[in-house]
Amino acid sequence: MPAVLSVLYVVLLVLVMAGAATLSVLAWWRPTVPYAAAASAAVASGLLLAAIPAGDLGFGVTALVTALALVAAVVGGGPAATVALKVATRDSVLEGVHGGILEHGGEVLRGGMMIGLLERLALAGLILAGFPEGLAVLVAVKGVGRFGEFESPASRERFIIGTFASLIWAAACAGIAVLARA
Repeated sequence: MPAVLSVLYVVLLVLVMAGAATLSVLAWWRPTVPYAAAASAAVASGLLLAAIPAGDLGFGVTALVTALALVAAVVGGGPAATVALKVATRDSVLEGVHGGILEHGGEVLRGGMMIGLLERLALAGLILAGFPEGLAVLVAVKGVGRFGEFESPASRERFIIGTFASLIWAAACAGIAVLARA
């Protein structure tokens, strides 16, 4: 790749990833479809750009792209899950004060925000470390730890939809960093 194109590629990749991270934070603060869609478009653009073979980008650029991808992965997965749940349930599920759903007068799935942040950080870390087998352990731990809380099919479906949306988001963001290092 000619030097000018290399520089343009690096600048574009960094700008797209800065946009993905920024839009993910904005979507975190205001989990609406437009913010989540904009963050999704930025992440998809980052994936496409990172998939272009550009040679060695250097330590500084790959570190910056990785950091931005981690921010997008950890923070943006929450809004992605929220929007996926809104679309799936069409706002038919009542939420409690802690973001959980109300079931038989009590709130279940409380603490999902913190669990989501940690699971997305763990998932991205596993992918970046080149240990995708650890994903099975991560999903199993979450499933075993939370699945017994649910009494209704709606709660189980919400858990599965939210988990998958969150993990797919984090995997896509971590994939950007992996592709940029290749």
